[in-house]
Amino acid sequence: MDFLRKPVVVAGIQIGLIALLAASGFASGGEGEAHGGGHGGGAQLKDFMWRCIDFAALVVIIVWAVKKADMKKALADRQATIEKSLREADEMKASAEKKFAEYNEKIAQANRDTENLQKVMREEGLAEKARIIAESKIAAERIKEQAKVLADQEIVRAKTELREEAARLSVELAEQTLKGAVKQDDQNRLVGEYLTKVVELN
Repeated sequence: MDFLRKPVVVAGIQIGLIALLAASGFASGGEGEAHGGGHGGGAQLKDFMWRCIDFAALVVIIVWAVKKADMKKALADRQATIEKSLREADEMKASAEKKFAEYNEKIAQANRDTENLQKVMREEGLAEKARIIAESKIAAERIKEQAKVLADQEIVRAKTELREEAARLSVELAEQTLKGAVKQDDQNRLVGEYLTKVVELN
């Protein structure tokens, strides 16, 4: 009953009530005139009643038209609201789908980055392993070379000492020979010591 609260409807109802009250008053006055004056007052009353009926019908039509116009406007507003809500829902859906696609792309990119990082780490690990192995081989070769150099130096030193010892023995043997004090056993002993040192050196 919200349409009964609208100003136009209220005004129409008030006008209709005034017209009915006026018709009732005129009808009362017409009856008095009818007792004194004849059928002329009755015709006027009948005419007035028809005018009131026409006016009331007009008021009803106006009220109905206003109500219908309001209903059309309300329906139009409701339709506009629904259409707006649908548009907003479509926009929200499109925005959600866009964000969902963006998140999927970010997740896929993160997965790709993780795979690339793992690949790089594996490659770097293999490269580091190869580098360590290469450095170990180089260090081993260096140690071997150093050991060989030290061994060669030791051999040279031993040979030098052996030559010096051989020279000393030769001098000693020669001196003893010249003195005539060298016996066969002493010569054999000196030669045996020399040969033993040569064998140990080799």
